[in-house]
Amino acid sequence: MNAPAFLPGLELCRRFYAEAVRPLLEEAAPGLAHSAARIGAGSEVLGFDTARSADHDWGPRLQLFLDPEDVARHGARIDALLSHRLPRTVHGFPTHFADTGEAGIGVMRAADGPVRHGVEITDPAAWFAARLGFDPGEGVGTEDWLATPTQRLAEVTSGAVLHDGLGRIVPARTALDWYPHDLWLHLLACQWRRISQEEAFVGRCAEVGDALGSAVVAARLVRDLMRLCLLMDRRYPPYAKWLGSAFARTAGAPALAPHLTAALAATDPQERETYLGRAYGTVAALHNRLALTDPVDPATRPYHSRPYRVLRAERFADALTARITDPAVRALPVSGAVDQFIDSTDVLTDPAATRAATRAVLGVPRP
Repeated sequence: MNAPAFLPGLELCRRFYAEAVRPLLEEAAPGLAHSAARIGAGSEVLGFDTARSADHDWGPRLQLFLDPEDVARHGARIDALLSHRLPRTVHGFPTHFADTGEAGIGVMRAADGPVRHGVEITDPAAWFAARLGFDPGEGVGTEDWLATPTQRLAEVTSGAVLHDGLGRIVPARTALDWYPHDLWLHLLACQWRRISQEEAFVGRCAEVGDALGSAVVAARLVRDLMRLCLLMDRRYPPYAKWLGSAFARTAGAPALAPHLTAALAATDPQERETYLGRAYGTVAALHNRLALTDPVDPATRPYHSRPYRVLRAERFADALTARITDPAVRALPVSGAVDQFIDSTDVLTDPAATRAATRAVLGVPRP
């Protein structure tokens, strides 16, 4: 049997809900208040899926949200009904997810008997708490913002709400749409400061004959500039696999990408410095166009008495910090949000760990 033509995952999930899940739900519990969405992990949520995505954890799946008491009362019956009554395929795609034995990863497979479906039955507060470490329906505090990796914020605010009968999913996503203004300024400043801390190392490594070290530092700076552009564009930077794809959708990408690409490809230290300098100037111009601060000179300059050309990116960080009016935000450590000072996947995918790390940086006593 030939594989069906690729259908973007969000569209497949919309059809799966409308044509298969909702009719069975209405049969099982007529009038039951519920919400349905395709949010959370998955390339289709961010709109980056391709036919390759179908090899694992992709297909007709969604979250079915019920009130907590309805999860207890109806959840097991709805789960069983879906297992036994869902069509075996939706638009040619199997509704059964075979267990691969790899940490719960599922792969679409044909099934003759009951299906192991991709409908997650849960309540909103429990789902958000498990994904983020807090329930945005109860409000979003500064610690919540700082402790939540941008990948998780992207997962929750992207995707699609298919039905919001509970009236809780859309407001929760709206609450997380973007950072409060002063906190945004703070995170932009922290990102500029990351760049300022390493921009001189490209030249210094090259000066002592460390070509590999110079290239590695340049790559780190390119990554930080890409993440900065996403923050400037009011887009949550995703994790490494999709960072370039997300960056390509920013307003600054057409002008900036050629310089970043050339800086990464350069083997001559002077050439690398030249292209990084052009990238710095381009990002500095983007900053000035945002008019979040008074204009900052975008020209590169020597690093103290040394011959390396740098932007002195701390100037942009200082200008942004000067525009923060909330004393509580001004008092925050310059380390920023959790994924500006931690780069471990194991930590960033564990809300308890990200919250503990953030509280430690903030100097908040353990509860």
